[in-house]
Amino acid sequence: MVPMSDTAHVVLLRGVNLGPHRRVGSADLRAAATDAGLTHARTYANSGNLVAVSARPDADVAGEVSAALEHLTGTAVPAVALAADDLAALVDDAPFPDAARDRPAQLQLHVGPEPVDEAGLAALAKRNPGRERFAVARGALFVDYVDGIGRSRVTTAAVDRAAGTWTTARNWRTVLRLLSMARESAGAQRG
Repeated sequence: MVPMSDTAHVVLLRGVNLGPHRRVGSADLRAAATDAGLTHARTYANSGNLVAVSARPDADVAGEVSAALEHLTGTAVPAVALAADDLAALVDDAPFPDAARDRPAQLQLHVGPEPVDEAGLAALAKRNPGRERFAVARGALFVDYVDGIGRSRVTTAAVDRAAGTWTTARNWRTVLRLLSMARESAGAQRG
């Protein structure tokens, strides 16, 4: 078996820093990454976004960061990890270029620990009374919240039920910033 080489991973926490509970500061997230054996840990926007380097697979990285955070803070926090190349492929396959260009704060990428259920999400889109646009690419869900996220009736619970897995979402600006950070980390590894 050929050992994996160090890879930049984007780790996304689910449901942190949205209210008084499940608070995870950037310093705690970086410390958890270090405790999990990741290197070059950097955070973005104090909202559960981490870029770090590891030779381990995505699922192991997510699980180890989650476990380290629970040990450090006493709070269980689900996490999902994407290798930089996988995030780049999602960006390349973005189905709503108009939203990405004109309304990046209203375009969200939803990712989970498992690929989303495309049929379940198509059914959600069909029964949705709003103008949101839904598309699945590479096992992830893209939602264009045409009228704004705050006005949407598409809840996290509805998305998760339709997707068949929990997801965590980031707006397009954040996705692009995290990809840039991951590319910087990958470049630093090669250089």
